[in-house]
Amino acid sequence: MSENASLSGSIDQIDLDFVEREATPRLLMKLSIQLYLAGLSLSNTVSVLEIFGVKRARSTIHNWVHKADLQPEDDRSPDHVAVDETVIQLNDEQYWLYAAVDSQTNKLLHTKLRPTTTKVLAHSFLAELSEKHDVDDAVFLVDGSHSLQDACHRHGFDFRYAKHGNRNAVERVFREVKRRTVCFSNCFSHAEAETADNWLRSFSFAWNQLI
Repeated sequence: MSENASLSGSIDQIDLDFVEREATPRLLMKLSIQLYLAGLSLSNTVSVLEIFGVKRARSTIHNWVHKADLQPEDDRSPDHVAVDETVIQLNDEQYWLYAAVDSQTNKLLHTKLRPTTTKVLAHSFLAELSEKHDVDDAVFLVDGSHSLQDACHRHGFDFRYAKHGNRNAVERVFREVKRRTVCFSNCFSHAEAETADNWLRSFSFAWNQLI
């Protein structure tokens, strides 16, 4: 599939049922959401709208993205799943981002933002993943995270230690998340945990459309 076809398909999947007053053409709203999630800054997305004669604040576009409540597709059956966790700075607090990626297609399967990392939370993350996707026969690729290894064991998942190779799929996701945050650092500024978690789900949707 060409990149243009992927972009078009992504726009078609953006649901605007949340719109109560159509002050902006729906196509331009969808385009704005897609451009921002694809990597354009809010300021540059505003500039694109101005080309079409539409003036909107950055906060308006941010709200469109949040209210669209985009989600990656469910019901995938991956052969290998790379799982990992990394620290995300949310204002002055540290949160942990859990992510699962199909290492063969590089598609994001599930993300979750948690205030800490424990065996219980890792187990909960894999439980949510297994509810969304058929991963019973998948091989899980885990690095040195004892909590994720323990969670795989408790779920009865086949897992193996992997530091490179196919497990790099999840590292690529983390690098892009960090690239998209403020000043190329690993930080969400002036955002609540729920807002950041929602952005990460929207990011997952866009990532899967564009890779």
